[in-house]
Formats: sequence, C-alpha cells, structure tokens
Amino acid sequence: MPPGDLDDADLIAAIPGADLVEGPGLAREAGHRQLAAAVPALEALCRRLTGFGVDRAVPEQVAALEALASIGGPEAARAVARLIAAGAVQGPTLKTAVSAAARLCSDLPSGIVLEWLHHADPTIRADACWCVRVWPEAVPRLLDLLADPNRNVRIAAACALGRLGRREALADLRDLLRRAPSVEAIDAVTAVADEDAVVLLARIARTRPDLALPARDALEAIDHPRAAQLLESLGEATPG
Repeated sequence: MPPGDLDDADLIAAIPGADLVEGPGLAREAGHRQLAAAVPALEALCRRLTGFGVDRAVPEQVAALEALASIGGPEAARAVARLIAAGAVQGPTLKTAVSAAARLCSDLPSGIVLEWLHHADPTIRADACWCVRVWPEAVPRLLDLLADPNRNVRIAAACALGRLGRREALADLRDLLRRAPSVEAIDAVTAVADEDAVVLLARIARTRPDLALPARDALEAIDHPRAAQLLESLGEATPG
C-alpha cells in the first residue's frame, strides 16, 4: 500500500523496520504530515542502520532526518541530537544530520560542534555555526571563519558571533543588513549594534514588509538612544 494511503497509526508502525524500498517513502510521508507522534519511529529507523553509510549516504536515514526537521519541535530536536551523539549517522549522511540539527536548534555537545567547525565540507562548517551555543572555546574558530573561502560559512560565522555578543562580527553583520538582510542577520546584530546598524534596521523596517516586524523588535531591544528615536519616527507607518 502506498504510504499516502496509510492512516497515521499504520504509517508510524511501519517505519522502524522498513527496508530500503519502503523506508524513504514512509519517512517522507511522516514528514509531509508533520506527524509529531512519528518522531520515535523515525529515530528508531536511523538507529537500526547505525554503522552503515561510511562511503555513501543511507537513503532511509536521509529521509528520516529530513522528516524530523520538517516535523520540528523539541522532541524532534532531541531525537536528532541523540542520533548524532550516539554516532548513528556517518559519512555523507552526516551532512543531512548537521543540517537537521541546525534547523531544529538541537542542543549538541560542544566538542562535536567544534569538530564540525573544522570540517572539510563548507556546508557542514556553515550549519555547525548555527549550532554554536555560549561556548567561549568556539570564538577563536568562529573568528577564523569570518575569512572562510565560502560565503555561506562567513555569513553563518558572523551571525554566530553576533549572537554571542562579539563585536568583531559587526562590520560583517552591517554588510549583511545592507546587501542581504534576513531574520537571522537582524537577530544576530541586536546584541552588538552600533548607530550605523540601528539606522540600517530602521531602513529595513521602512522598506521591507517581510522583515519589518523583526527589525522593529530588534530596535526595541537595542539599548541605544538612536534606536528609540528611529522607532518613534517609524510610528505606525506601513513599511514600503
């Protein structure tokens, strides 16, 4: 029976023991339905395949990890963290696991994330930056990554440093606000903003309806007299 024809209970029951033919489709369907109840089954499917995938991605694990990221929530975040900490995924599949951990804000051991920050794959380095917590030992490596050859890594490192309150990333964050503003850049600059960054945030609030709310929230959180002035000038004006 196609996965889409199964009810939720039967779909979940079929996942842990699924094979290569059925497993990816079942996992994708659980992710499509955003079945929070499927989290343990998806974790079990990944664990059953521990030790596989040294040289190539394991399709069942890839689909299960992507499903967990789609489902979201704290249980999915913890499941991905457990799988990574246990070494259940390896080789090319690790890229999918790190991406899922970054999307879910999984709480991971600092040693694992620090190792990823030195990974040869720039995608893993970038996603690792989004997994960094308040770890002083991560700061030197993040500073190094501000000069990484890969742009996505540089952006992720700057945002990580901003969230940690490190002003060394301020110039990079201001450049992001000018050229490619995003919710992540706005959030990262809040703790380190100077007057120039405050002006950029106000400009975003005026001209970018999709980012107006986070920009205003950032201005409210910034302890700078210019921020209060610009918020007052914005008033209730409609962005754009």
